[in-house]
Amino acid sequence: MSTDNPTGLDAYKPAEIARLVETAGVAKARLTLSQTLTLALLAGAFIGFGGAAYTMVMSGVDPTFGPARFLGGVVFCLGLILVVVGGAELFTGNALMTMAAVDRKIPLSALLRNWTIVYLGNLIGAVGLALAFGLTGLLEGAMGDTASAIARAKATLSPSEAFMRGALCNALVCLAVWLTFAARTVAGKILAILWPIAGFVLLGLEHSVANMYLFPQGLFAGAEVPLSAIAGNLLWVTLGNILGGAGGVALSYRFAYLR
Repeated sequence: MSTDNPTGLDAYKPAEIARLVETAGVAKARLTLSQTLTLALLAGAFIGFGGAAYTMVMSGVDPTFGPARFLGGVVFCLGLILVVVGGAELFTGNALMTMAAVDRKIPLSALLRNWTIVYLGNLIGAVGLALAFGLTGLLEGAMGDTASAIARAKATLSPSEAFMRGALCNALVCLAVWLTFAARTVAGKILAILWPIAGFVLLGLEHSVANMYLFPQGLFAGAEVPLSAIAGNLLWVTLGNILGGAGGVALSYRFAYLR
């Protein structure tokens, strides 16, 4: 066992993670418009693949049955694994860029520019994938029934429910991303993603980019959900995601390690 690493754990320490996250935020802010938009489109589609896999896993089972929901969460991890390991720009994870902005490593305008481009790119990528699945015929059977039920259930959430579920969700998502910075291997990064993401799905929390896919998937499956309800859900979930990720995780760790 090395004297430089008495624990024997091949992982970065929390203070080192904080510096790595901040450095990554600076790099994200420096991406060109075309790079940012392309990577955002990919992330929207990646999270959509996770949403599609979750929908199929939950088809034909009681959606309130905990073990089934947990399995659905494990499958949904596909999305963030593709984002982190494959490389893409995800709005919810980019809440961690707040650390770089607070320390004035990037201007506020650069943070807002990234968030705006990435959010729109995620939306286009997610809706595009939902359209593709609508053309496969897969949404005409049991998967379609589940997709419709998911969209209808999300549309019934009140603003306060959507906001708080969004805040708690992105706290776990950003913690998952935070933990991936601790890992030095691909396998380590995948394991770091698994439990926080499976946990938020199990608990029924709300992820704005996932909803960008799940709502149109439901519409293509025949669900009758008003566009106003979809817009309202995305608004409050997005605001909650910002609070949970930027405030609950990024600023907390910045206060702890980068003051």
